Amino acid sequence: MNLSQFGEQFSSGSGILSLMDDLGNALASGGDDMIMMGGGNPGHIPEFQDIIQKRLQRIASDKECFQRLIGVYDPPQGEKDFIDVLSDLLRREYGWNVSSKNICLTNGSQAGFFLLFNMFAGKFSDGSRKTIRLPLAPEYIGYADLGTSDSFFVSNRPRIEMLDDNFFKYHVDFDNLKIGSETGAICVSRPTNPTGNVLSDSEISHLDTLARKQNIPLILDSAYGVPFPGIIYSEAKPIWNDNIIVCLSLSKLGLPAARTGIIVASEEIIKVISGMNAIMNLATGSFGAMLAHDLVQSGEIISISENVIKPFYQEKMEKAVTAFHNEFKDIPYKIHKPEGAMFIWLWFKDLPITSHELYQRLKARNVLVVSGHFFFSGLEQAWQHQHECIRVTYSQDESTVKRGIAIIAEEVKKAYADGEHKRG
Repeated sequence: MNLSQFGEQFSSGSGILSLMDDLGNALASGGDDMIMMGGGNPGHIPEFQDIIQKRLQRIASDKECFQRLIGVYDPPQGEKDFIDVLSDLLRREYGWNVSSKNICLTNGSQAGFFLLFNMFAGKFSDGSRKTIRLPLAPEYIGYADLGTSDSFFVSNRPRIEMLDDNFFKYHVDFDNLKIGSETGAICVSRPTNPTGNVLSDSEISHLDTLARKQNIPLILDSAYGVPFPGIIYSEAKPIWNDNIIVCLSLSKLGLPAARTGIIVASEEIIKVISGMNAIMNLATGSFGAMLAHDLVQSGEIISISENVIKPFYQEKMEKAVTAFHNEFKDIPYKIHKPEGAMFIWLWFKDLPITSHELYQRLKARNVLVVSGHFFFSGLEQAWQHQHECIRVTYSQDESTVKRGIAIIAEEVKKAYADGEHKRG
């Protein structure tokens, strides 16, 4: 088959394709033997699922609502009632100067990023080319292949702060972050996927200032963050202004199958995204928006995030960290300070094998993690650090996570021991 450059790009070699292929195959085959510590699939939270099940039952028993759910195209901007109540919530709770004209839905946040990135980067009509700047690598694996041209992303190494108890933390290295006319937009995830890092309010403000100086937007990926699902264990203020594009999602709240992404931006940007929705999808799906409508209208989505979702993951994180400390006593390991999301980012300094080889060894033992090298898209110079890290998910049940951690420890110890033997 003779594929275009576009076809080749989206059919081979991407980290996100490898990740989802592994997850899909494991789940399709039953997944009973595979310890799923790779993907970002949210945990199953009974209290939240009970709320959604009751909402779905009410919709199904109401003939008019059910017809809207399955039988009506929404406008290209998305389900109107949901957008209305969401804009009300953001004004009421956070003082954001938004109306329904500032919000657009997409079929999942991944689709939203594809649209946004290709709006602001790539080839322009005047012949110039612009890139998406990722100011803090490592960054989300799903960004890497969304650009429709080469050299689409440029990323910066972080400043690394060493902390007590085998922790460390990445910071934006503003001294070496130069934003020029070649940049079409700046993008960061908060909390950061894969590390669980949470950029401070001052770091976000600094990035916004740099973006404004170049008259470009700051894209803030809040799929795990505030205002919902609020999986943040440190202080972080929900931030938006007419130069910031905030991207939200219902997936990590507990509705990944509903594929509902949310973009909050200036009216001008929302008009463009709506037009793209019409061309690519005709309309976005209604399912997630209708399920979450009442939670947003009442504001309950905020209290659920704070009192149900966040504690669920924070408890799992604390237990996973304890298990890593217990199992890794004889390993030169570091854990990125877990400030949010549902991941542990592990750094094995001077690991004798690459993180990708470690991933392959763990996969052979039925433990799925993600090799860290996938998360450094756009890094202009080689860096050994990117081959010494892996991302581990702790969202599944405690006993399964503990078994996975023990196997990871065994394989890492073996890698170091084999490396010592070869050197000896």
